[in-house]
Amino acid sequence: MTELLRRMTAPRFDLRPQERTLAWRLHVDIPLLFALFLVSIAGLFVLYSATGEDLDAVINQSLRLTVGFVVLLVFAQIPPRTFSRWALPVFIFGSVLLVLVLFFGVVVNGAQRWLAIPGLGRFQPSEIMKLSLPIMAAWYFTMRSLPPRLLDIGISLVIIAIPVALIGTQPDLGTAILVGMAGIIVLFFAGLSWRIISLAGVLAVIAVPMMYLFVLQDYQRRRIDTLFNPEADPLGAGWNIIQSKIAIGSGGLMGKGWLNGTQSRLDFLPESSTDFILAVIGEELGLIGIVVLLLLYLFIIARGMFISMHASDTFGRLLGVSLTLTFCIYVVVNMGMVSGLLPVVGVPLPLVSYGGTSAVTLLAGFGILMSIHTHRRLLPP
Repeated sequence: MTELLRRMTAPRFDLRPQERTLAWRLHVDIPLLFALFLVSIAGLFVLYSATGEDLDAVINQSLRLTVGFVVLLVFAQIPPRTFSRWALPVFIFGSVLLVLVLFFGVVVNGAQRWLAIPGLGRFQPSEIMKLSLPIMAAWYFTMRSLPPRLLDIGISLVIIAIPVALIGTQPDLGTAILVGMAGIIVLFFAGLSWRIISLAGVLAVIAVPMMYLFVLQDYQRRRIDTLFNPEADPLGAGWNIIQSKIAIGSGGLMGKGWLNGTQSRLDFLPESSTDFILAVIGEELGLIGIVVLLLLYLFIIARGMFISMHASDTFGRLLGVSLTLTFCIYVVVNMGMVSGLLPVVGVPLPLVSYGGTSAVTLLAGFGILMSIHTHRRLLPP
């Protein structure tokens, strides 16, 4: 960990005259942008089949993705020091919005996660925290000496716990996990010693059964129980996982062909256009389709890590790593829950699942990542 910290905080030298290119002047990273675009286009084709050839849904998703890429370009123009300067005010603003959700939030399907703005509709304040918390955590550690002291670790854990607790009470376990992990990633790469990491692992093992018994709600405990034995309630809680496995398994190596799926198109597979859209890919495009998508995701993650490790300062490196690995967690959690390896927690497949808020937030994060890459200071050798 000490060696990793040394590499991340060491000064970087960029001797290439990259600012001559158009992409550099526009503050975009072409390989990363192209990979994100490919995943988005592939997602639209899959969505067309998953929704039963509903062209309106594809058009709506296309508009949302367009907004997301515009936000990406806008965020890419903002220098990282500006994000650092606004880290604390935006974090406080987002936390206040989460508190307002508890009192004035709109309830949908038993969950109180949205605020209604007259004339603009509903929005989910927790999405702000997916970006605000890692920015806040990276800013906090940039202001401290690294590796962090115990006091700094304690304060950072409080910073992370505030939005996680507020989001968890909505309840929104999936988003709470993603937001919490974004902060923990920054803490980890700030230079935690392996002694502290080992102690945290032991405490986590002790805390898990206590959380299961006294913190999780009944429906959340049922999701965990269903993970280990979905056949116990095949027509109820286990239905999603069972049908998802059937869809993926029936696709085999090559799949049944685009638009030829049966589990989704005959409505056996619930949430086929959102959380379980990976099962549609497995059924129609087979293992090959899933592997191609996974390779695209891996390229995006690898490119994000490359950009992060070559940032010119500690803030950029910590923030870039957090944004990249949070995207990785999206992919792992969704694929894990669709294949029955993880509990169902409502995490969409990035840039493929139907829905605009999550896609816009993810693309905004990649805009910040491109800003970190293209606003590097050119240092002399």
